[in-house]
Amino acid sequence: MAEPKTKYDRQLRIWGDQGQAALEKASICLLNCGPTGSETLKNLVLGGVGSITVIDGSKVELGDLGNNFMVDESCVGQSKAKCVCAFLQELNDAVKAKFIEEYPVTLIETNPSFFSQFTLVVATQLMEDSMVKLDRICREANVILIFARSYGLTGLVRISLKEHTVVESKPDHFLDDLRLNNPWPELKSFAESIDIDAQDPVALKHTPYVVLLIKMAEQWVKSHGGSLPSTREEKKEFKDLLKARMVALDGDNYKEAIEASFKVFAPRGISPDLQQILNDSCAEVDSNSSDFWVMVAALKDFISNEGGGEAPLEGSIPDMTSTTELYVNLQNIYQAKAEADFLVIEQRVRNILKKIGKDPLSISKTTIKSFCRNARKLKVCRYRSIENEINSPILPELQKYLTDEDYSSTAVGFYILLRAVDRFAANYNSFPGQFDGGMDEDISRLKTTAVGLLSDLGCNGSTLTEDLINEICRFGASELHAVSAFIGGIASQEVIKLITRQFVPMPGTFIFNGIDHKSQILSL
Repeated sequence: MAEPKTKYDRQLRIWGDQGQAALEKASICLLNCGPTGSETLKNLVLGGVGSITVIDGSKVELGDLGNNFMVDESCVGQSKAKCVCAFLQELNDAVKAKFIEEYPVTLIETNPSFFSQFTLVVATQLMEDSMVKLDRICREANVILIFARSYGLTGLVRISLKEHTVVESKPDHFLDDLRLNNPWPELKSFAESIDIDAQDPVALKHTPYVVLLIKMAEQWVKSHGGSLPSTREEKKEFKDLLKARMVALDGDNYKEAIEASFKVFAPRGISPDLQQILNDSCAEVDSNSSDFWVMVAALKDFISNEGGGEAPLEGSIPDMTSTTELYVNLQNIYQAKAEADFLVIEQRVRNILKKIGKDPLSISKTTIKSFCRNARKLKVCRYRSIENEINSPILPELQKYLTDEDYSSTAVGFYILLRAVDRFAANYNSFPGQFDGGMDEDISRLKTTAVGLLSDLGCNGSTLTEDLINEICRFGASELHAVSAFIGGIASQEVIKLITRQFVPMPGTFIFNGIDHKSQILSL
């Protein structure tokens, strides 16, 4: 067997050793192993999760061979859970794989405590009433739940858990933490020690842009009543001052300074997003608080005291034109400040832990360090229960989706119709268009069901297009492999985000529209 380091080499570059360790500890339960479930689990087994349990009560039929790569002709008539489980095990022998031949709906009804043993449950192809019951069970047991469903050319993915906190949110674009708009004393005096007016041109060309900007900003503040450039005109004027110097010298460092000048204009202090987390009622900690909120409480104290309104410094600097000596000195100044900030926060964390009656050493140095490095990028995701979404969706949002031309109104149309087909099935014991014949009758029944659903939700007078209703009936509740593979891909990616606690999981209900190849997240 390949060493895990080489085996998972590519993905370790994305989520690192800690992320991989979290995956290898995770136990995952799959409900229904049709194509949507099998494709989701295939991605997770290849990624190296700890263990999987496949739950499905059905037998493999000929039709399954047409949309599921995890069964073949020899499986016909056998337990679907058993066959899929065996195929998945072949993909990665490091994963513990087992199956239970039982219908998920029965398990939800008769044995709710069964689910509390898992880290996460992937529930595929469930109908609304089962979704509500399972969601209640998983929330009570603090088990992460993710729903995935493929239905003809549409599909849905929805995460459900009370709260998910992320330290390593890894945003694509984020401003470097250079503090050019608010330098601390050591950085200031380093910049002051370099005289950019008296230097010879060669040395000046190799002065880091950080120093140039801090010095120029200092000059500007002196001649502008103590404030940094804020209006468009002032920002342009500031850049022109840099340009004038650049023309005289033609140095790359001045080009970099002009490109980075917006970092001087950035508002001081912390972002509204971080402020919202600090203001959260969970930041008032007690003995039941999670490590995340204990660290947030320490961060809050730091910002209003030692930090002087700023978060702890990250401590890394980007590449820039500079002599090696100046770059290393600058790097050391940033690292020293980051380390000093970390030590203050660490002490505050230990004091808070003691105060709430927990072991002061129960949060590791590594965890606190990572928290400090990512303090400006923290994320808190909370999900409404399925029951709340179903019985009282956020009306203004729903109406906006239904009426707004810019929104792909098809997404909300599919959302309403996916709920309508469940209502339809509860009334007529089959999905619209599932069996030959009676298509016209199914179309009119589905239309009536959808209108009834919209009025129950408080959206009287909203209508769905005839085309969409016809399409849903034409789907006949089929699971198409291409759609299932896509939905399974989305679902497994979300599972990895949730288990590794890296990147930000999707906030609402994800709807895929395979007719127009569009997707949208609805916040209901």
